[in-house]
Amino acid sequence: MEALTDEQLNHYRLDGTKVRVVRDALEINDVIGIVVAWDDTTVMIRRPNKRIVKLDRSYAIMPFTIERINPFE
Repeated sequence: MEALTDEQLNHYRLDGTKVRVVRDALEINDVIGIVVAWDDTTVMIRRPNKRIVKLDRSYAIMPFTIERINPFE
């Protein structure tokens, strides 16, 4: 899965879309939250507990409403 474009991230941010960031094969390690900011290499996600997580943009980022796709299979 390829990294999202700036336009896609901006759309998620403006709509307040809840996203899922898949970091590895275990679903428990997914980061779920709202896109807050990003740059060329990282994206910042606000989790439900209001903490901000800074992640690499190379991770699979998808809307939370769609079924989880494991990029490692």
